[in-house]
Amino acid sequence: MKIAKLKHTDSGNFFLIAGPCAIESREMALEIAEKLVALTDRLRIPFLFKGSYRKANRTKLDSFTGIGDRLALEILREVGERFQVPTVTDFHESHEAAMAAEYVDVLQIPAFLCRQTDMLTAAAQTGKVVNIKKGQFMSGDSMAFAVEKVKSVYPDAEVFLTDRGNSFGYGDLVVDYRNLPMMQAHGVPVVMDCTHSLQQPNQSSGVTGGKPALIATIAKAAIAVGADGLFIETHPNPSEAKSDGANMLPLSQLEGLLEKLVRIRQAIS
Repeated sequence: MKIAKLKHTDSGNFFLIAGPCAIESREMALEIAEKLVALTDRLRIPFLFKGSYRKANRTKLDSFTGIGDRLALEILREVGERFQVPTVTDFHESHEAAMAAEYVDVLQIPAFLCRQTDMLTAAAQTGKVVNIKKGQFMSGDSMAFAVEKVKSVYPDAEVFLTDRGNSFGYGDLVVDYRNLPMMQAHGVPVVMDCTHSLQQPNQSSGVTGGKPALIATIAKAAIAVGADGLFIETHPNPSEAKSDGANMLPLSQLEGLLEKLVRIRQAIS
């Protein structure tokens, strides 16, 4: 993968995209990044730090959306420069791609927007790596067209595809692991989102639920199937997180999980 600052690419490990759901503060972002960098360096896991500068797709009007776009993006830039790791953020409107690209290494297309041609081409025009989340309503096969849209603008673009489950009724998701090899057939690295795939969206309370106790199950199965990377949102105290706390992994639990996942990867190599 052609990503500046991405370390340990010769280790044979899966790569990890991890961080908080949203940038809540500079102190929180730096705390999480410092621990993730130390852990992934020890285990020789290629690591990208993720944080959203704004959450646009909230259920309730009064839900937390961010601390300010430029402030959050400046924090992401600081994380990348201080720890020398690539950074990832999502954006929700095509005109924001150029702004976000000034600060991060990877632009992420949210799952609900993965068919939006303007979003995909705007990301491609920045020359940044593009991570496209597979829509909850789409198959792995159909994601070939999302990759095609990016490559039509920038043929040499580095593209990831990320699975985050499929809708199951009105308020749940299920993971169909057939989608991972289907998406790998498009010639791009494939990531399993181990936290959002356990969401329980559209709850009557207006707050998304989740099943974080199953994060390890999703992650282990993804590595066994052959996922190239994992996406895990984490927080020191998910119950106090301002966004998606119901499906984030406590930061203290990540080390033990990654150690097991590295052993699984070695076993199937």
